[in-house]
Amino acid sequence: MVLRSKFTLLTVTKQKNDGKLMTKNQKVARTRRQRGYQWEDTIVKRFNSVENWKAFRLGSPSIALPDVLAVNTDVSTIFTIEAKSGTSTSLPVPADQIERCLSWIKTFDIYKKRNVILAFKFLSKKRIGVGEYENRELREFFKIWDESREITDCVCTYEGKFFAKVNGDRKEIFLKECVMPFKTKQRTSA
Repeated sequence: MVLRSKFTLLTVTKQKNDGKLMTKNQKVARTRRQRGYQWEDTIVKRFNSVENWKAFRLGSPSIALPDVLAVNTDVSTIFTIEAKSGTSTSLPVPADQIERCLSWIKTFDIYKKRNVILAFKFLSKKRIGVGEYENRELREFFKIWDESREITDCVCTYEGKFFAKVNGDRKEIFLKECVMPFKTKQRTSA
């Protein structure tokens, strides 16, 4: 099919799935996305299982929304949550994702308690090589972003330590743990 407009000529073709196997990179990317969606879905279900809390997944990562929005109007609380899940020993959070969560909670100034929560889930298998894993303890951390801090790329480690990434260097920063209103596999950092 050929679409014509005043300025450009665009050809659109249909791709056929001839039953070809996905490449290894495609499988890895799909698995990573599925882990993220599952973690977000778990957080939403946990909030929704608690009285007076309502939580929602806000959609695709490409539309500049937080992963999860959780609200409790009885105690005038709103959380924007950026969820990260994986098998590595550290999980990164890009600065722009923290920034978009902050802009959302600032928008809802009717709530007395407004926090950006960074939710990390380190799966019970640790990646040690391509397609190779070893067993370890599943760990979850829920960190409250300190709004007084400069927004920067960050990373959380399996031990629960949190680092800002500045000019390629890691600088440890200390964020408060958020006590969640539901049962978690949460660990307090050392």
